[in-house]
Amino acid sequence: MTEGFTRIIDAETVQRRVAELGREIAADYADDDVVPIGILKGSLLFMKDLMTRLPLTYTPEFLSLTRFGHDGRVSIAMDVSMPLEGRDVLLVMHMVDTGLTLGTIRRMIAARGVRSLRTVALLDKVPRRIVDVDIEYRGFEVGDEYLLGYGLDYEGRYRNLDSVWAVLDMASFAADPSSFEPLAYPTVHAGER
Repeated sequence: MTEGFTRIIDAETVQRRVAELGREIAADYADDDVVPIGILKGSLLFMKDLMTRLPLTYTPEFLSLTRFGHDGRVSIAMDVSMPLEGRDVLLVMHMVDTGLTLGTIRRMIAARGVRSLRTVALLDKVPRRIVDVDIEYRGFEVGDEYLLGYGLDYEGRYRNLDSVWAVLDMASFAADPSSFEPLAYPTVHAGER
């Protein structure tokens, strides 16, 4: 069922845009010591690639969240290891969807007395936005499809891909998540053709 997927952003385009974002961020923080905070787990690849393009003095940190209950309340599962008071903070997100999670994170971090707070998001699902949130650096606007790759997963699978794919037939994919493997890992499945 490989026709149920389409690559929406190839690896070269992802890397080119990450480099551009790195230049924009570096220009804005030219003389400052910014604390980039990657929101786990989705931001791992984006954070790694972005950090290699920031010629700044920085201490990368990570924050992991837990969402629970029907109302989607967010709590911190793993906090940053350093005080943020008086620091410039850059939140690194793989994707902003409804804006609810980002809004909660921004409030939590702002309450710690930071000097400034900005967000960089590789992907922005504008059609799904419920609340307005500030995204100072945006990689790509995307549609409402279910996305895989470059940090985005389905039940822990496919997060490690270097490009971004859209699932066009979610019901079929959910019934057989391995149906994407020939496209996701073509060299592994080359012998099956």
